[in-house]
Amino acid sequence: MIFCVSSQRGKFISFEGLDGCGKSTQLEKLAAALRAEKLAVVLTREPGGTTTGEKIRQLLLDTSTAGLAPMAELALMFAARAQHIKEIIQPALREGRIVLCDRFTDSSEAYQGGGRKLGVEPVLGLHKILFDNLQPDLTILMDSDVATSVQRARRRNKSRTGGESDENRFEQESRAFFERVRTAYLAIAAREPQRVVAVDARGTPEETHRKIMEVVRKRLKLSKIA
Repeated sequence: MIFCVSSQRGKFISFEGLDGCGKSTQLEKLAAALRAEKLAVVLTREPGGTTTGEKIRQLLLDTSTAGLAPMAELALMFAARAQHIKEIIQPALREGRIVLCDRFTDSSEAYQGGGRKLGVEPVLGLHKILFDNLQPDLTILMDSDVATSVQRARRRNKSRTGGESDENRFEQESRAFFERVRTAYLAIAAREPQRVVAVDARGTPEETHRKIMEVVRKRLKLSKIA
């Protein structure tokens, strides 16, 4: 089958969820499926995606910045996002591409608003001031068990560092922190069901991929043509 995007403007799909829920795997699978149908896809991430954003990412994930104030953390997230939107997201959408982004403003609402207890208002306020009404056309929320996701993220981190513990700042947080993050994510999905679709990510990667493909086809009106 071939997928056809009905609008000249590109489509913006974000992936959200706890660390270790399998977002990176599913982003790659979706990108491969869409590219196989000759669609132009841009795969990117937050924080990061640009030279400036990647430098900010290193700072945010560095365990030596454990004392970073929650508001400073939020401001850095939005600084990276502003550069990301200008350099990557907006140009790609203008060119009619499909942007697949690992995290967007929902992550700030979940991690800083929920996890850091800053609340919804400062996150949505900053988004409105800086980006007006820019939102993903579709957000895939990969819902998963907190303990399993965090354990997976920590194992992944150790495998990248040769077995030495080098957890990033977020992976070092408590179970209660991640429970608040998950609760915030579910609240976003309940508030914006027209944009956010929660997908159970507890199955195999193949099972989760099939669920995501079905959501993408239905929500973005990607139709098959002979």
